[in-house]
Amino acid sequence: MTELTWTDERVEQLKNLFAAGLSSSQIAAELGGGISRNAVIGKVHRLGLNGLPRKEPSPAPRAGRRPSTKRFIRIERPEPKKEIIVDEHAANMPDVINPDAVSAFDATIPVARRKGLMDLRKCDCRWPVGDPASPDFFFCGGPTKSGLPYCEPHCRVAYKDAAQRRQERGLLSSEEKARRVMQGKARAERMRRQAAAE
Repeated sequence: MTELTWTDERVEQLKNLFAAGLSSSQIAAELGGGISRNAVIGKVHRLGLNGLPRKEPSPAPRAGRRPSTKRFIRIERPEPKKEIIVDEHAANMPDVINPDAVSAFDATIPVARRKGLMDLRKCDCRWPVGDPASPDFFFCGGPTKSGLPYCEPHCRVAYKDAAQRRQERGLLSSEEKARRVMQGKARAERMRRQAAAE
């Protein structure tokens, strides 16, 4: 590989050609002596020469280009109508859910509605029933509630607030709830007094 030497004369010639607006490839060809385009780019960078000098834009518009006359109109699409599917099997699910009721409900899912993983469609309930390792495992397969992965009864099981879950587990009796409400009110009153005293 030949060693490139940037003599003072070559550097001066590079600066002049660069100021004249020549490209790096053109400057390399002018300098000759095995200097590549990349060598010119590197030297320009090390010398701190910033970009190519800008030529003044021509005041006349370019020939052949006309402003676009096309106008696009945005059309609002109506929202698709949502079908309400009534599931007769779901009507048998009780309003108050407990684990025994869910198991009993799952046991009554019609065989024709039960689906395997690969049989599920977008609108099928994805509630798993049974042990995934057993051959009897299946998904509910009922019609889903719009925008959710489960049918109406399984949504009632899956989506509940913390107080409802505690009540279903029997952790809070009505007396315990009343006692906690009174404690909360007393704590809030103490905090109000404390804030007023400060």
